[in-house]
Amino acid sequence: MRLLALALVAACGLAQAQTGQAGADALDLLQRIHQATQRLSYTGTFVYQQGTRSETSRIARIADASGGIERLEALDGVPRELVRTRDGVRCYLPESQTVKVERAGAQRDFPSILPDRLSDLTQHYTISRGANARIAGFDCESVVLTSRDDLRYSYVLWADIQTGMLLRARTVSEKGETIEQFTFTQLQIGPVARDKVKSKHVTKNWRIEDSAAAPANLAQAGWTVHAELPGFRKVGEVRRKRESVQVGQIVYSDGLAAVSVFIEPLAEGRESVRTGLSSVGPTHIYTREVANHLVTVVGDAPAASVRRIADRVEYRRPQ
Repeated sequence: MRLLALALVAACGLAQAQTGQAGADALDLLQRIHQATQRLSYTGTFVYQQGTRSETSRIARIADASGGIERLEALDGVPRELVRTRDGVRCYLPESQTVKVERAGAQRDFPSILPDRLSDLTQHYTISRGANARIAGFDCESVVLTSRDDLRYSYVLWADIQTGMLLRARTVSEKGETIEQFTFTQLQIGPVARDKVKSKHVTKNWRIEDSAAAPANLAQAGWTVHAELPGFRKVGEVRRKRESVQVGQIVYSDGLAAVSVFIEPLAEGRESVRTGLSSVGPTHIYTREVANHLVTVVGDAPAASVRRIADRVEYRRPQ
């Protein structure tokens, strides 16, 4: 769903930017994609690809004045289902009979983490029109967002010419390689029955795991992040419960890419943390120990961005 949300993020952020005629035409398409995400109801099936791995999901959405209702069901691999309403997101895991809850106001997923003013994106991305394509039976036009530096990825979005509905989104590395992509293989735009967006699971005896996230100010506890990344700024800060400990989270974004800093206290007598970088598709993860805490930085951004933020996490005991 992150890639689906990129279209909304891009449209909101760039609609007010000023540019030449060619760029304005591309921004018009982003605006149409944004409007489609708000006003269209639909059902469909899409395929997410990351390297050699692919996964098929089914989605249903009802657009309404409250912000809409969505149900997403994974059709491959471990069974799972997500339902998003105005109250938050519930993830159903039938194999473990668990429901994970992320309540509205505590959510830090796109696009809720983003500020209203995003026109600064044009300083870090070149926006242009791309080639047309036919996807899932729809004639589509595309917009290309090309990164101006090595601190963020580039993106290509394809939308239905008639409605502006997003049919495909692609993340591209600094080498021009496709890192991840989602593509609708079947889509029906129009009224959706209410039962299509309701969970199919009876959860009376299931375990409920509530993230219990709440707004936080980690600076008061002595934590600072000197994230000197052009275009990135702090857009969210919470504490959330993970088993028996409270984990701090700070989110940075440039309007498209997002990087989260997690700060978790370490238990006494544990082994020392190994500093290092790992990756899963476009997501890079960097860990290090700071003041007896595990600092983990996770970002849908190049390794250079994630490492740069992680190296600037500092702790000073409050006076």
